[in-house]
Amino acid sequence: MVELGTTTSTNTYLRDYRPPCPAEMTLVTAEYQTAGRGQTGNSWESEAGRNLLFSIGVRPHDVEAGQVFVMSEAIALSIREAVEAEYVRHGATGDGAALLPVCVKWPNDIYVGESKIAGILIENTIAGSHLGQCIIGCGVNVNQRGFRFPDAAPAGSDVPRPTSLAVLTGRDTERQLLLDDIVVRFRRYYEAISQGRRADIHADYMSALYRRSGLHRYADADGVFLAETEGVEPDGHLVLRDSDGRRRRYAFKEVRFVV
Repeated sequence: MVELGTTTSTNTYLRDYRPPCPAEMTLVTAEYQTAGRGQTGNSWESEAGRNLLFSIGVRPHDVEAGQVFVMSEAIALSIREAVEAEYVRHGATGDGAALLPVCVKWPNDIYVGESKIAGILIENTIAGSHLGQCIIGCGVNVNQRGFRFPDAAPAGSDVPRPTSLAVLTGRDTERQLLLDDIVVRFRRYYEAISQGRRADIHADYMSALYRRSGLHRYADADGVFLAETEGVEPDGHLVLRDSDGRRRRYAFKEVRFVV
C-alpha cells in the first residue's frame, strides 16, 4: 500500500509506479488530487482529507480482452456493498423515513437514490488477447458536506447531483474502515474472477443496477425514448429494449439517463 498526501491522480501515480517487488495487487491512496479525473476526462471534485481517493492496480490471470468489464463489475459491487452497509448502519432517521436504494448506475457509478456518491475510472492495458494490467481509480464521497452543485447540475450539463455518507447520515464515517471494507470485498470478487465464477459476479451486478426494471427515459443522438434494461454484455455494452420492442445497444457515452 502506498499512502500519498497530494498527487495529480492516483491512477497516474500507479501507472508510473515501479515497485521494488512487483505484487499482483497494489493499493494507492491520496488525501487530495490536483487533477482527479472521472470518465472521459471529467474532473472529480473532492475536498482534501474528507473522502476516499484511491486506485487499485491488478494484473489478472486469464481475463480475455472481450470480458474485461468483469473488473468494473467487481469494484462497483465492492463499493456499493460497503457504502450500503455504512448507510444502513447509520442512516436510519427518527422519523421512520425509508432509506434510499444504493445502486450501480451503468457502467460503474454508485448512486444513492438519484444522487451520485462514488465514481470509478478504469484504465486497462491489453496484452495479446488478454487483459494485462488493470488500474482502477475510485472516488467515494464520505465526509464532504458541501458541493459546487448541491441540488442540480448547471443547465445543459450532464454533471450528476452529488451526495456523501455524511449528507445521508448526518455523521462522519471513519474513512480507513470504509476503505478496508471495500478492499476486502474487492479481494473476494477478484478471487471469484480467478476461479472462473464470472457469471455469479454478473448476476450480482445486474441485480444491483439502477433502473433495473421497468420503462425509463433515455436519450441518444436521435433524441429521448422509453426503454427497459435487457442486459449488459461482457465487454460493457448496455442493451436496452425500447417501448416499440426495438433492441438498442450502446457503448459508454452513447446514451444517457434522463431524469
